[in-house]
Amino acid sequence: MKKVFIKTYGCQMNERDSDAVAAMLLGRGYALAKSERDADVVLLNTCSVRDLAEQKAIGKMGLLTRLKRRRSHLVLGFMGCMAQRLGPQLFDRLPKVDLVIGTQKLHRIPDHLDHFLNNGHHPIHDTAEEAGSQNAIRDHATPGTRPTAFVSIMQGCDMQCSFCIVPTTRGAERSRSIEEILTEIRALVACGVKEVTLLGQIVTSYGRGVIPILDGKSAFVQLLEAVNTVPGLERIRFMSAHPQGFRDDLIECFGRLEKLCEYVHLPLQSGSDRILKAMCRTYTVDKYRRIIEKLRARVPGIALSTDIIVGFPGETDADFAASVRICEEMEYDNVFLFKYSNRSGTPAATMPGQVPQEEIVRRHHHLWKLTETHAAHRNAHLIGHPAQVLVEGEPESKKVEGRLFGRTRCNRLVYFPGAGCRRGQLLGVHITRAKSHTLYGEPLNTDH
Repeated sequence: MKKVFIKTYGCQMNERDSDAVAAMLLGRGYALAKSERDADVVLLNTCSVRDLAEQKAIGKMGLLTRLKRRRSHLVLGFMGCMAQRLGPQLFDRLPKVDLVIGTQKLHRIPDHLDHFLNNGHHPIHDTAEEAGSQNAIRDHATPGTRPTAFVSIMQGCDMQCSFCIVPTTRGAERSRSIEEILTEIRALVACGVKEVTLLGQIVTSYGRGVIPILDGKSAFVQLLEAVNTVPGLERIRFMSAHPQGFRDDLIECFGRLEKLCEYVHLPLQSGSDRILKAMCRTYTVDKYRRIIEKLRARVPGIALSTDIIVGFPGETDADFAASVRICEEMEYDNVFLFKYSNRSGTPAATMPGQVPQEEIVRRHHHLWKLTETHAAHRNAHLIGHPAQVLVEGEPESKKVEGRLFGRTRCNRLVYFPGAGCRRGQLLGVHITRAKSHTLYGEPLNTDH
């Protein structure tokens, strides 16, 4: 029995893809290795959003090709976004690579691997588009081993943000049916899953042009309402939204759908309308601000996070100052800061006014310090209060040995003593200490 190790780079979508591929390989008779040292096959699931992610994957594969000199039977493969973007170029750069499989062909990996092993070990490249491929990411390798699960509701992106390579690597938007998604979630719940996160490049575009608006509700809102009815499911989250599709029917779901968690990740990208226009983001800062105001009016205390890109081409000191001001105004619970990364093939790559790297680093550090302060301030207000935590298990870090971890409905990470607690339990925790992205507490009870 051949053993496969999959290493994943990038976003939650890639994590979900890797899990689905692992499940398909298990179904084909392969085993999963705990590390690359124990594996007969190593697959790197790659990311192309930033150059650093690609360089990490290429560097890792370079190390693996050295290992292959000693273990000639070792099979090496790239899959995912970088495989889609670079295709056969990866064979030229790393001749010992055996498989290069794109984003719409992940479900073909068991077939390709079988063929490679049984038909002369000839390299295989497959990055063609395939209709219906969005429906292939539905299997889970080890459902129920954790009380949380990612569920892919769509693939691809029709937005044309000038900095983003995703429409090239993931293709056009393709949505799964509501009933198919519900079938997957019901099976997960039957295995012990309590919380699902609905994933898409832009989930607010789910079903656009395919599933009709019903009673003024978008397809995505219809999906949320349907998932909310699944017996045994306790929590619903989603990632990621776009301000253009974040309309009143979605805002109204918060507080009405009892399983929908009080947490929204809504990327802003820049606090400057001029830069947003150059990014082709199709909204203004004021429109974004009104969405946040409505959310906070609907659910006081809702947790908010965002994405900000620092150093986009043409970003002046005044543009950057506008991003600083909006972060000060919003006081996000978490800000994911990204240094602009030039991606060949995107409109931004050839725009004038490319910001020097040292200035990007300076701006990034300045905004990082500010947002960390805001996050710590917001968490400090939770000390002395109770919170409901879904127990997820033991942390990997040895710094918190002897504790369990879980998340609140507002997506805050909490560590607490684990005696008497069980995975998948909804537990009341009294918050005793806080850092910018971590809470610590004591269980209020362990009898349910």
